[in-house]
Formats: sequence, structure tokens, C-alpha cells
Amino acid sequence: MYGLVNKAIQDLVCEKFGKDKWAEIKKLSNFEDDFFIGLQPYPDSLTYSLVHNASKVLGAESNIIMEAFGEYWILYTANEGYGEMLNLAGNSLPEFLNNLDMLHNRVNNIMPELVAPQFSTRNETPNSIELEYRSKREGMTPMVIGLIRGLGKRFNIEKIQITHIQEKNETNGCHIFKIEW
Repeated sequence: MYGLVNKAIQDLVCEKFGKDKWAEIKKLSNFEDDFFIGLQPYPDSLTYSLVHNASKVLGAESNIIMEAFGEYWILYTANEGYGEMLNLAGNSLPEFLNNLDMLHNRVNNIMPELVAPQFSTRNETPNSIELEYRSKREGMTPMVIGLIRGLGKRFNIEKIQITHIQEKNETNGCHIFKIEW
């Protein structure tokens, strides 16, 4: 994953729990640099290690940390210079979700080694939509739930419900989330 992701994890931990907790997580993860370079790729194993060790240090399950991170990521990327790109993806939650792959294609121009997930939508109604999620990475569904919650905040949706209605397995090639507001 790119350094921007790891930097966001660092900033979230420092902001919510303090620099001392980040120092513990960093040490347990065997990361000795002082900072992450946003546009530099890092091994996925480092990101997984940061989340795993954050779980240990903060006393929270990894899925809770990933969900909180997903929600944080939406506002974080806007503040890190990607706000205009996010704005181009849509003015509503359904429009944004429909344009996620297009957004990732644009990001791929900046980050050529990006291994982005794929998204598609279906069964859209005025107050709900289903999101299909495909990724080569395992264990990222809690982050997707957090991302959806963050998008709900971005689009001023006061009450959003996310139901994981299908797990990816041998017969189903994707996870499916039903999003209602």
C-alpha cells in the first residue's frame, strides 16, 4: 500500500491516542523511519502489521480499528490534497459509489503501483443501494464499512445502515453491502 495509507493510520493514532501510543505501535511493527512518504509504495505486510499492533496497543479488535480508519480516511484524503478529486466523483452517496472505479483509475495515474479494489452498484432505490466489493486483499471489509460511514458524513446523511449481505467465497466472487439511509 502507499505511504499515504500508513501515514493516515499514524495520524489517526496520534490524533486520538497520542504520539506515545504511535511510538509503541511503530516499534512493534519494526518500522524505524520517522515518517512515511505518501507516494511511495510500502509492503502490504507493513500496513497489516500496523493495524495488528494498533489492536494490541490500543486494546481494540482489528476490525474496529479498520472501520474507524475507513471513516477517518474519507476526511483525511480530502485534507491531504485529494478533495477536488473526491468532488469529481459525485455530489451524492449513490453517485459517488457509482464512480468509485473511475476515482481509483484517476488515482492510479498518480500512484501507478496502486492495487485498487473494484466496486459496482446495483438495486438502487431512493433510499438504498447495494455495493459489490472485490479486492485482492483479504480482511479489508471493515474498512469498507468505515469508508461508507465516512461518505455518509461527507454527504450529510444523518442515519446510515450498512448490512454485509454476502461474503466473498468460492462461489461468490465479491462481498455485497446493502446501504440504507
